[in-house]
Amino acid sequence: MTLLEKEPVKRAEKSIKEYNNEMSVIVLDSSAKTAIEAASSLGCKVGAIVKSLLFKTENTFTLFLVSGDKKASLNKIKKTLNIKDASMASPDDVKNITGYTIGGVSPVGHLNKIEIFIDHSLARFENLYAAAGHPNCVFKTNFDDLQKITNGFIKDITQ
Repeated sequence: MTLLEKEPVKRAEKSIKEYNNEMSVIVLDSSAKTAIEAASSLGCKVGAIVKSLLFKTENTFTLFLVSGDKKASLNKIKKTLNIKDASMASPDDVKNITGYTIGGVSPVGHLNKIEIFIDHSLARFENLYAAAGHPNCVFKTNFDDLQKITNGFIKDITQ
């Protein structure tokens, strides 16, 4: 079975193609489990890698898309959502909520509807690369398309 035949990758690809049939999943020879590995594999800046971070936010889960060279700010997340408590989701929660394992969490094609916030710092880059359901699979996009394909809210959510 090739990576493109794996269910999580097919689910991500379906969402990508529904948005824009010209977009496609890129299979990398090496792992893109971390932003540094992805940037190295793609020959781009670490900041052009979209990290998909799932947080447990009081009674629900929220996905935050941040630049590979930034860290999500817990204080800014709590302030943005007007909540008192938030924490990184466990690997099991990530898998159950998104349908993806850590290292391959795509910003699209989730098993459950998730509210998404996009850090404004991603707008610095002409091209962005986001996971597509597996640590060796990504898709190329840009800031405007990332916002449209995810229906994400643009905010300042990094340190």
